[in-house]
Amino acid sequence: MQQASVSQRKSYAARRPGARLAWIGQGFLLLLAAVAVIILVRDLIQNPLLFAQIVLSGLQLGFVYALIALGYTMVYGIVKLINFAHGDVFMVGAFVSFFAVADFGLHLWPTKVFPGIPTGLAVVIGSLTVMLLSMVVCTAMAVIIERVAYKPLRDAPRIAALITAIGVSFFLEYFGALNFVFSPRFIPYQRPFDVVTWAIGTTGITRLQPGVPPPPHTVTVSNIFLIIVIASVAVQVFLQFLVRRTKMGKAMRAASFDKPTARLMGINVDGVISFTFAVGAAFAGLGGVLYAVAYSSIWTQLGILPGLKAFVAAVLGGIGSIPGAFVGALIMGQAEALTMGYISTPMRDAVAFSILILVLLIRPTGIFGEPAGEKA
Repeated sequence: MQQASVSQRKSYAARRPGARLAWIGQGFLLLLAAVAVIILVRDLIQNPLLFAQIVLSGLQLGFVYALIALGYTMVYGIVKLINFAHGDVFMVGAFVSFFAVADFGLHLWPTKVFPGIPTGLAVVIGSLTVMLLSMVVCTAMAVIIERVAYKPLRDAPRIAALITAIGVSFFLEYFGALNFVFSPRFIPYQRPFDVVTWAIGTTGITRLQPGVPPPPHTVTVSNIFLIIVIASVAVQVFLQFLVRRTKMGKAMRAASFDKPTARLMGINVDGVISFTFAVGAAFAGLGGVLYAVAYSSIWTQLGILPGLKAFVAAVLGGIGSIPGAFVGALIMGQAEALTMGYISTPMRDAVAFSILILVLLIRPTGIFGEPAGEKA
């Protein structure tokens, strides 16, 4: 009798209108994916070098999105909060690095303190110092925001914390736009190091001189691209180690699974939540620096679209999953770059948010997310 009732429930679930819509949606998504693959293969055959250059641009953008998306997914995994102020923490990181370089010359301190230091080593140390400062400032700001704005609402309905997150986001954007803070202008970003570009073609790898166009039939790669890739992969590896191999990581997983029980086991859940905000903000600050270095212009609305697209990436990969956020960000970067390269630049935002709609309609748990188990 029990087996019969289980089979009847499964049969009913398969006949539900929602299940039919899901099958229709999945079929539509597969058809759309097949069409996209056919178009991409055609473009790859017609102009493989252009395709490769666009893919590299998408990777650069996707790795930056990954640094932001990791913060979204970590916070949601523990607090079940979409921290919409996270993109503005990213913006603050970019501005902190700008003032550190343009006004204080922080990237030059190794040559001033150690005059005989090799130039390359001085550039590396100075640039790392600027990045570290941005990460520290963003970490401190995120902890203050969590303690002041989010902690008092820990037991309130989720909508209250969500509205508060939106309010904090607007506050950071428009407070930063004041003339005595960051100003509302677009500001050219002064990089802490020089850009080095290489042209890769059938004849080998050639370093390009500044201002010299690349030779025909080549693909260009810059040191900025390599730095972004290395930093993003290192962050992903570090987070996996932190969550899986450390005592704090075990506490984070316990708090994510069951907060009351974690408290009974002696875990400081409030401290774990603050630590999670701090780690996510540090990586968002690093992402802000790398984004500003790559695209060389900043303003106080800088964090809105990258923050929203990183959120879409986290949902696409399965919000709450660290590998999912990483993979979703790479997919988002490729989707945006390919749209700019083969359709039009204004369409990139439409495509990005269309992906969010499709994911929510077809697989709300994302690529790596696990569906909630049905209760008997």
